[in-house]
Amino acid sequence: MASKQLLSIRPKKHLGQHFLINETACQRIADAIPRENQFPIIEIGPGTGALTRFLLRLNRPLTVVEYDIEAIQFLNKNYPLKFNIIHDDVLKTDWHQFGNQFNLAGNLPYNISTQVLFKVFENRNNALCCVFMLQKEVAERLASPPGYRQYGILSVLLQAFYNIELLFTLSPSDFYPPPEVHSSVIKMNRNAVKHLNCDEKKFITMVKTAFNQRRKKLSNALKSLIFEWPAEADFRNARAEELSWQDFEKLTSLTEKK
Repeated sequence: MASKQLLSIRPKKHLGQHFLINETACQRIADAIPRENQFPIIEIGPGTGALTRFLLRLNRPLTVVEYDIEAIQFLNKNYPLKFNIIHDDVLKTDWHQFGNQFNLAGNLPYNISTQVLFKVFENRNNALCCVFMLQKEVAERLASPPGYRQYGILSVLLQAFYNIELLFTLSPSDFYPPPEVHSSVIKMNRNAVKHLNCDEKKFITMVKTAFNQRRKKLSNALKSLIFEWPAEADFRNARAEELSWQDFEKLTSLTEKK
């Protein structure tokens, strides 16, 4: 466990900074990046470089995206010319500059983690593996199978294109300052699905509309999208959280034929 005294920059509340100080956890995150996958690594929000130094040991191109100028100054001083630094908001950064294929890692600030995950979905054909520290509830949502309360929009969208595994959970004491919640690390590996067997924009709309009224049966929740329910679809009396991504794919495909 790293000492708080070793952190020479003050965490900024408005940036949602909680620096990971558990070195074992940093090592485990780095170890989760597939060795057979030699594509570059992009670290989101490196802060003081706790995880960065373990990623460097993987001996492959590393780029970090950091918004906090004080953190950038710290990284430049302590890791001169070791990796590429992009000073930007990761949500506004053009991810195409990372290359055609890359891996992602990071201890994501809680206040932007959902937006980052949607950004991953948008770049799903480029981001091959993602290993992220997230709020425990968010991590559980991503890995949840259908039928559970935490299963939601991001569960469906990301599970369609990634195999998602919850690796381990950490306590607030593993961070400085300690957050008020527990955190978990997830690993998302790109699966073999290249394209869905339906219009992907309509699929996304179908999923979002269904979960926006998740307590209603789909026949009511989707009435703005489905005017005549397909006879082949046996989901009309189900609720959104009961459908897998394959079910949503099938429903979207069937409604396209109407």
